[in-house]
Amino acid sequence: MQQLSSYVGGQWVKGSQGGQTLVNPATEEPLASASSEGIDLAAALEYARTKGGPALRALSFAERGAILKGMADALQAARDELLALGMRNCGNTRSDAKFDVDGAIATLLAYAELGTQLGAGKFIVDGDGLQLGRSPRSHGQHVSVPRHGVAVHINAFNFPAWGLAEKAAAALLAGVPVLSKPATATAMLAQRAMQVFVENKLLPEGALSLLVGAPRDLAQHLGAQDVLAFTGSGDTGEHLRALPNVMRHSVRVNVEADSLNAAVLGPDAGASGDMLELFLKEVVRDITQKAGQKCTAIRRLLVPAEHVATLRDDLAGLLAGYKVGNPADEDVRMGPLTNAAQLADVREGIGRLGAQGTLVTGGAQPLFPKGYFLAPTVFEFAPGAQADAVHAREVFGPVVSILPYADDAAAIVARGGGSLVCSLYSEDAAWLEDTVAGIAPHHGRVYIGHPKIELSPGPGTVLPQLVHGGPGRAGGGEELGGRRALGFYLQRVALQGSRPLIQGLAKAGTQV
Repeated sequence: MQQLSSYVGGQWVKGSQGGQTLVNPATEEPLASASSEGIDLAAALEYARTKGGPALRALSFAERGAILKGMADALQAARDELLALGMRNCGNTRSDAKFDVDGAIATLLAYAELGTQLGAGKFIVDGDGLQLGRSPRSHGQHVSVPRHGVAVHINAFNFPAWGLAEKAAAALLAGVPVLSKPATATAMLAQRAMQVFVENKLLPEGALSLLVGAPRDLAQHLGAQDVLAFTGSGDTGEHLRALPNVMRHSVRVNVEADSLNAAVLGPDAGASGDMLELFLKEVVRDITQKAGQKCTAIRRLLVPAEHVATLRDDLAGLLAGYKVGNPADEDVRMGPLTNAAQLADVREGIGRLGAQGTLVTGGAQPLFPKGYFLAPTVFEFAPGAQADAVHAREVFGPVVSILPYADDAAAIVARGGGSLVCSLYSEDAAWLEDTVAGIAPHHGRVYIGHPKIELSPGPGTVLPQLVHGGPGRAGGGEELGGRRALGFYLQRVALQGSRPLIQGLAKAGTQV
């Protein structure tokens, strides 16, 4: 059985024996082990700060972007191998594995292009300079410069390739070195991606490190110039924010946590037509893609009360045609959950929903003697039901709840306490205006579906051009969003002094 290595201090290092066993979630076959025991985490961070940081800061945005382009090309060359790992270690169908790996490649390419646009500058000149007071020589200018620390990225199990690339692309382009910590359960794919980068000698020494196994006390070694970006449970995010060194040094923390994303069918959509078909298509995709293990997956369906019966029957019929099983079988359309703990957690969530709602299809029963499989599951709740189980906790699997509404859609959506994305399906401009105004403060993104948008990625696809994050329960953070993502890794500073001197200093930057 393979023992995964970390890449820290410019070399591959294996942790002490033991650690966590990684398995094929379709067969429960052991695949590898991962441990971080015995690795000097403080030294790994310091190596990134002292070697990777200066090397990246010496490069222009265009040169950093060229590195990202090289990383994307290298992943593309290794794509088939990475897809196979996604199927074995993550339980992905080939389509779901493509969603992860191709998402990583596309994000790296998007930030590579941004690097080209930002050009020869090494930092960002933020807006026009200002005359300060009466003297024209008294001048002020805001600039944003790379922080002299390391970006620690703690990623979730569901997107081992995309998660690594999504966070690393923005940090590296900003000029800040990265230590990436993938979730252990699916770390085989992240480690192989890192091997591809190292084998191709794409990055300066110390610019990108990888830690497999438990994070141990990694976050406790962060200081004032460092940043921490975490994707995972709200409880863990709260713990990280409360660490004494994080609070003492005001370490920047970005959290993407739980999210009860909603899809709202507008009153005008009716019981048939193109809009309803689009709604059903995108709901089914979000329930089944990666077995519902997406932070952006739809969890709550808000449907006009008079159309619930039609929607319920149509949705159940569509899901009945989805074959669940081992992704190695070509006709399988949905694979297993990632591990036994995830399966147990989703089953517990199904039990909570079933205590308050009516099961339409699916359920918590095991499908096969081996593997972590569940059927796509739908619950229906009565009109006006409190449905606390729906709004209190995310069930991170192929599970969705139907909630009838009258004229209170925005209020019901807001009960989720803050989400990454809400999707609306309507052509009623007045209804959309009112509903967007009601839900926008509770979300990082609002998706308005329309059947005439060709090849729409739907609400469940995170795009590098748009902000990914959300308030409240969703963690209160922001990632991506094009150039906006760089701000997390840059320090905005006001330069004040003689106009010729300040303008001379600003010449090394890129005006935005």
